[in-house]
Amino acid sequence: MWEQLLFYVQLGLNHVLDVNGYDHVLFLVVLVVPFLFAQYKKVITLVTVFTVGHTLALILSAYKIVQVNSGLVEFLIPVTIALTALYSIVFVSKSLKNNNITVFITLFFGLIHGLGFSSYFKMIIGRSSNKLVPLIEFSLGIELAQIVIVIAMLLLSTLFRSLFGVSKKIWVISISVLIIGLVIPMLLSR
Repeated sequence: MWEQLLFYVQLGLNHVLDVNGYDHVLFLVVLVVPFLFAQYKKVITLVTVFTVGHTLALILSAYKIVQVNSGLVEFLIPVTIALTALYSIVFVSKSLKNNNITVFITLFFGLIHGLGFSSYFKMIIGRSSNKLVPLIEFSLGIELAQIVIVIAMLLLSTLFRSLFGVSKKIWVISISVLIIGLVIPMLLSR
């Protein structure tokens, strides 16, 4: 039992922290860039919503409720990153106090990212009759890895914005444009 838990949690950690699959990290960075460490509760909520969407997509796929065109989903993943970056740039001056739309978008983008991993995950769990427990364990690993990335990004944002006096607008636009630049080759290759 513990071996299975550790296996799937490690798989979730590796899924997010894999240097070859950095699209997940890019999405998290651009999602978190407008926030400071003091806003960690709001950020953790957004990241958890993303994990819920990711997990829901895996459940729908694992139980063959949803079948997807993997080529389309692989194209949509960098689109979600670019759109989140553009959203951050456009709304950099807003406080986003009414974040219902942000929560909905994050959930939807979590579904897309989860569908991108669904074929590989189905291959790992195979024909196992108990798919739900491995899915939850895997999602726990994803959430833990995301929290590590979020804390690092929040600390970096706080450092640059508070200690070095970089304005929120300059910080958000700079990081968002950098990420768009990293995503363009992904879009062109997919």
